[in-house]
Formats: sequence, structure tokens, C-alpha cells
Amino acid sequence: MTDPDGTFRPDWASAPGDTIADLIEERGWSQIEVARRLGYTTKHVSLLINGKAPVTEETALCLERVLGSTARFWLTREAQYRAQRASLDAAKRAEGWGGWCDRLPVRELMEAGAIVKRRVDVRNNPQIVEDLLRFFGVASPDEWERHYAGMQVALRRTREVQSDIGAISAWLRLGELEAEKLDGPRYDRTRFADALRQIRKLTLHAPDEFEPRMLALCQNAGVALVLVPSIPRAHVSGAARWLSPHRPLIQLSLYGKTNDRFWFTFFHEAAHILLHGRKGIFLDELGTGAIGSQEETEADEWAGDFLIPQSHQDELPFLKSKQPVAEYAQRIGIHPGIVVGRLQHDQHIDQSWMNDLKVSLSLVSAAAS
Repeated sequence: MTDPDGTFRPDWASAPGDTIADLIEERGWSQIEVARRLGYTTKHVSLLINGKAPVTEETALCLERVLGSTARFWLTREAQYRAQRASLDAAKRAEGWGGWCDRLPVRELMEAGAIVKRRVDVRNNPQIVEDLLRFFGVASPDEWERHYAGMQVALRRTREVQSDIGAISAWLRLGELEAEKLDGPRYDRTRFADALRQIRKLTLHAPDEFEPRMLALCQNAGVALVLVPSIPRAHVSGAARWLSPHRPLIQLSLYGKTNDRFWFTFFHEAAHILLHGRKGIFLDELGTGAIGSQEETEADEWAGDFLIPQSHQDELPFLKSKQPVAEYAQRIGIHPGIVVGRLQHDQHIDQSWMNDLKVSLSLVSAAAS
């Protein structure tokens, strides 16, 4: 059987005993003769030939002396056989794990390049299971259940009914893998707070300008910032969590795609890192019946006040047309689309007003491509 990437994966395993049998046949020896030369019983030689007894270091040296080649060859032959046998046994077990795949966004992960593209059918199911286990870094669906499905206990959501854990776990795992590629110092709260002030100024720039700069600013402060496209059924715009006591992660999905949502989500997640300790995974989606938790309220208020300082908020109700909005945004140093989003959220204007001041984003990082 050959994988889509050209890798040959035989559905059989050849034991070292096959080579032993070939060699003694060439010499015209019986198993009794081989046993006598090796100093083994005929039963043990039969077990070796049938792959039921392993080739140990001692056996490898004996085979080298009696049948030729090297001890290294025989040990390698044994190791390859056991590995292939284990792979075949795993594939057989995987035949019963098809239901697990149904809980996960298999096709989306294939499209993202996270797992190998294959036809999703019964024949390929064992290898798809193996691909998914490798992607999640777990030994079996049971471990996935304990680690990723068990995350539901730690998830702190902005929706009473967040979308399914399979899609969410896949999106979070994509973020973990992107974060593993990033180097950086330990988290420094003071440096991160300074980075956020600089990032606020970047709201005025296009993605190809602000994106590399904000990634670098976060990284230098010890915060991993990754941009991972949203996955159907995950419906998450952002997440904040700690990968270790010294490594926070902010993950953004571009769910919503307009710059007002993007920037508010980023600063909302930053607030979780600054304010809410190192436990839990904060999952956020804007504008969908948010749960009124104290932590979410605090993050909303912090992000809102950081983007539009309280000293300027009294002016918001009077901004009813584009020109005053643009002038106001320029005066406080943010993009006018963010002001429009705030006016709509606070119901100072209708949701349909001034949306042309917003910008639809398409980020350019490797994680978001």
C-alpha cells in the first residue's frame, strides 16, 4: 500500500526468520543441523523462523557466526520486523476507532496541510486515525479524550453553547503547533504592557505592515501570538491560555474578518493574559450571547478602554456621520473602523451604518495562509 506522499506501507511483516529460512535452504541444512550449529533446541529454531522468538543480541552474534552477515544486520532486521508488526497491529486496532474521526474536522485539517490528504473512506480510515493521533500528539483516542475532550473543564467560554469540542480541540492544537515554532524570552508583564501600547498604534496600518510588527512585539515580551484560520463548527474568534507558567499564548482566527472585530479580540485576549492568571483557556466569540462572567466583563471593559480611553468616551454618542468619526479616530490615534464598531456595539448607531469605514482583513502569516 502506498501513501499519497509516495511512502510505501506494506500490509505484511517479514520476520528475520524468513531470511534464516532462505539461508539454510541455500545450504541444504535442516533445522536440526542449524540448531546443532547454533547451540539451540530445534523448537527454539522453529520459533525463530516463525517470528515467535526475538533475535536477541546473543542470537544475533550466533547468527553472524553461523549464517553470515553481521550482528547489526540481524538486530536491525529484528527491529524493523517488530516495528512493522506493531504498525500492523495498530492499524487493526484503528479499524475500531472510526467513530472518533467523525468527531473531528478531518477534511479541514487535510486542507490546512495539518494531516496528509487522503480519500476519506473505510480503506484509508486506519491511516487517517494514525495521522490524527500524530497531529494531536496522543497515543490513542482514549488519551485524546482525557487531554483534549477533558479541556471542556478548563474552557471558559463566551457562549452558553460553544461549538463542538472536536473542532475546538483541532483549532487549539493548530495554535500549539504554531507556538512551538516560536522562540522567545520568558513572559515579562511590563514589556508586554509596553508592547500593547505600541501595537495600538498599528491599528492604522495595513496587515502586511502591522502583522509582522505585532508578532515581533509580542514575541519579545514572551507572548506567543499565532494566527490560525477558523475551523467550521469551532466559531471561535480568539483564545488566551498559558502553555507553561512562563509562556502565554494568544490565538486569533480572523473569525469576523473586519478590523474592528480583529483588534477588539486581540486586546480582549491580551486582557485575559494581563488580568486573569495562568489557569483556564479563554475562548471568545464576539456578538453571540456572551456569558456574563466577571472575567469576560473585565476583559471587555479593559479592551474597550484601551482602544478608546474613558476620557474620550463621552463624545461617542455624538458621532453620527463619517467625517466626525474619522476626525475623532485620528485625534485618539486608532483606525476609524474601530470607532464604528464601538458605536454599533454601544447602540449609538445602527449596525448597518458606516461599515465602509471598516476594513476586511486577510492576514499574511504562515499560520493564517
